[in-house]
Amino acid sequence: MFFRNKGKLKKEFDEKLVDLIKETKEDLQQTKIIEELLDDYDLEIIAQRKAAESIHYYLFKEARIRRVLIKK
Repeated sequence: MFFRNKGKLKKEFDEKLVDLIKETKEDLQQTKIIEELLDDYDLEIIAQRKAAESIHYYLFKEARIRRVLIKK
């Protein structure tokens, strides 16, 4: 009675996780491009790239634990 929506909820949150992974991948790619285009050594850009990397890899690890398939 209480656990009927378990599959529906899992699918919904898995879809949200996949969307977050795609968004963070785009952010990571943008920060890498910005870092490559800069001539000087900017610590703020490097920190943004490292933060984007860690968020993306954390979400990717969570998807692997949940056994979520990411379709392109």
